[in-house]
Amino acid sequence: MGCTFCHLIRDDAARWVARGPVASAFAPLNPLAPGHTLVIPTAHWADIFDVPPEDLAHTMALVQQVAAAMRTALKAKGVNVLSASGPGSEQSVPHLHFHVVPRWPDDAFSTWPTQRSRHQIADDPVTQLADAMTATHAR
Repeated sequence: MGCTFCHLIRDDAARWVARGPVASAFAPLNPLAPGHTLVIPTAHWADIFDVPPEDLAHTMALVQQVAAAMRTALKAKGVNVLSASGPGSEQSVPHLHFHVVPRWPDDAFSTWPTQRSRHQIADDPVTQLADAMTATHAR
């Protein structure tokens, strides 16, 4: 079956905003707003846990460039950058991607969650994260 986004790249079958050797950007089939753009690493990386830091840096640089273009070309007042990675995150395509959604004060929708998670963590999650970060950097 293969990856939908890899097919788009291989077959040149998207409405491209930008194409590059490391990161590319294209219009989704069902945009949330005029100019909504998906930014992806050109190579197949499943999610944020899989992508090498260099490819992620190039991809995020393109996210920033697309956001700036939205502000100038579309007169957007801001953007939302949305991504989901891994099981349980609602990731719809297993190829790392960032939705860059232009926003205006009168656009009448929200991309921010309206409810809090019911999941509970034993102990203090901030301490657990800080400890994990320290252990990761000590390697």
